Amino acid sequence: MRTRKGFKVNAGEARFGVHYKMKGITLNTLDIKISGEDTENDLAVFEQTGLTPNGGPPLHIHPFQDEWFYVIEGKYLFQVGADKYQINPGDTIFLPRNVQHAFMQLTKKGKMIVSYLPAGKMESFFKVTDQWTSPPSKEEVDKVFADHDMKVTGPPLQAE
Repeated sequence: MRTRKGFKVNAGEARFGVHYKMKGITLNTLDIKISGEDTENDLAVFEQTGLTPNGGPPLHIHPFQDEWFYVIEGKYLFQVGADKYQINPGDTIFLPRNVQHAFMQLTKKGKMIVSYLPAGKMESFFKVTDQWTSPPSKEEVDKVFADHDMKVTGPPLQAE
């Protein structure tokens, strides 16, 4: 059901009070700011705080979702299709559905706003990765991505 009343999520807080950790791959924290539950799954917005220099997800595709990022702090390298972009504070990047992409945090700390349109299964994905206690195998990563409507297409980006 779509939320019919506006709401505020304070700085440093998450919509439902849960700070998801990307345990096992990176030290990212994801805070839901606008939930798919608020928008009948039309949109999900997260604040991602990254503490993993040279870390990031594997190359992957979202067949059903567009994604965009707005960098608040730090620097990132994004690959979208065959193109690579360095993204700095204040920059926005759009990742269309069905185009492989990945990013790598270039600085000690980073912070971005990440949006998924539609929300899809991303909140559930971050709930699962929050439960990892050790680095997952490639097969486990592939399965979790597939279970949440994503397909891994290659390794994470590497520092040059």
